[in-house]
Parts: sequence; C-alpha cells; structure tokens
Amino acid sequence: MTAVLTALGTMAVIAFAGWVLATFRVLGPGAQQVLARLVFALATPSLLITTIGEANLSLLLTRTAATTVISTLVVATTAAAIFGGLLRRGRGQATVATLAASYVNAGNIGIPVAIYVLTDALAVVPTMLMQLLVLAPTAYAVLDTAGAGRRELVLRPLRSPLTIGALIGLALAIVPWTPPDAVLQPLRLVGSTAAPLALLTLGMSFAPLRRSDAPSTASASKPAPPPGHWLDVAIVATLRGAVHPALTFAVAHALGVAEEDMLAVVLMAALPTAQNVLVYALQFDRGLRIARDSQVITTAVSIPLLVGVVALLH
Repeated sequence: MTAVLTALGTMAVIAFAGWVLATFRVLGPGAQQVLARLVFALATPSLLITTIGEANLSLLLTRTAATTVISTLVVATTAAAIFGGLLRRGRGQATVATLAASYVNAGNIGIPVAIYVLTDALAVVPTMLMQLLVLAPTAYAVLDTAGAGRRELVLRPLRSPLTIGALIGLALAIVPWTPPDAVLQPLRLVGSTAAPLALLTLGMSFAPLRRSDAPSTASASKPAPPPGHWLDVAIVATLRGAVHPALTFAVAHALGVAEEDMLAVVLMAALPTAQNVLVYALQFDRGLRIARDSQVITTAVSIPLLVGVVALLH
C-alpha cells in the first residue's frame, strides 16, 4: 500500500508542478495546448507502439480485457437508453452524454495510473483500444447527420495518432519480426515522456484561466444551460464514478478475474470523462455543456475515487 500511495503522490506532485507552471505562466501562453498536442501526436503513440508491439497478445485476450469490453458496452448502452429513450434528449445531446458516461480519460490520467500505480502500461491498452476502435467511430457515425459533405469525419478516429500507434503496435505483436533497436529505442525514449507530460498537462488545466487565454469556445458557456442539464450531468457523473467501477468489479468477479488483476481493471473503469468527448462535441456543435461540465466534475471526483479503489482492492 505504501508503494501505491507513493505512486499517487508522485502523480499529484507532477500535476501540481503543471499547475504552478501554468499559473505563473512560466512556459508562456499556449503551453498547455502545445504539451497536449505533443502527448497526443507523439509521446502516447510511441508508448503504444512499443508497449503493445513488445507484448504477448494473449495478454489482450484475457478475462480482464473481456471485463473492460463488457462493462463499457453495458454503461454506454444504459446511458444511451436513459438519454435517448427515457429522457428523450436530441440525438446529438444523447450521443455526447453517452460518450461522457462511458469514454474515460485513458491518456492524461489512465497512462500515468497504469505506469506509476500499476507499473504496467499495458493495463490501459484494452480500454484505449475499446474507445478508439469502437466508441469513437460509433459516435462519429451517429453524430454525422449532415450528409456526404461530412462523411469523411466518420473515419477521422481511425486516422488519430493514438489509433495509428495502437494498430502499429498490434501489427508488430502479430508479425514474427522485431524492428531493430535503432528504431525501437527512440520510440521507447519518447514514449517514456507520455506519463509525466500528460500529468503536467492535467495540472495546467486546473490553473486559473486568464481572460486573454480564454478559448474561442468560451462563448458556449455564456448562455443558460438547457432544461435538465444538471440532471444529465448528475446521471453522467453517477454512471462514470459509481456504476462503471462497481459494474466492472461485478463482471470481473463473475468472469473469475485473478485477484491481482482486479485492481487494474477497476481503476481503469474509475477514470473520469475524457477530454476527447469535448473535442467531439465541438466538432459537431452538439452537447458542449454536458461534455465540458461532465469532464470537470468527474475529474474532480476521480481523485478520491481512485484512492478509494486502491484502498479497497490493493
């Protein structure tokens, strides 16, 4: 338990350093966006290529991976039934709310948790693959109702650096060939920066926002929220922070997941809503408020939640 608390403390210190850097503008304006793009476009894909490529693929075809797929699909289906059926939200609002409830922050928080707490970056891979290859393309297909002019956006998740990195890693794990160290070593080195840079970016996101730094999307927060907005946020937060981890534990127990693997799969399910959900909402101009507020609230709740999961299962 001491080692786990030390790992969580390490994450907190790095995130706090990011907050300090952003608060005092040490790196100048726009630093958070630059670091986020670096993590998204280079560091995390490099980590995925080396982690998946050097792994035994049987590790991705385990009961823990099945638990991730089943629990995520159940949460997404439940959210879709609530927002689209019971509450009769519009297609765009219901889709974004469903994503907010089921699409977790596997990058900025999941990777550091996997590396520092679980000491195994592979722990985040089933969750990331499920989101990149299933949830994201499905959401794009549902949101894309404007005709052929935007049809190519459906394929955009498959062109994401994260998806490409994961697919390259899968290919390397399948084929009986290992790239030379001259290729792998730079990828390993760059990939090792993914977790600390992601934590710095996360810390920066909590820094006070100056008026001059406010994004152009800030205008979306000025109008009053639509009717039922806070009910939707509460449902998302409940599904994200309580239902998904509890369901994952139940499914893992039913499938006979080993006790030593239980912590990993439940921790991944306890992660907060991903920033990608807001990106999708902005792309299609749907559900901006539910995406933003869900991300903020679930991120704040996730810190004690992750500590609680570790205390219960470690």
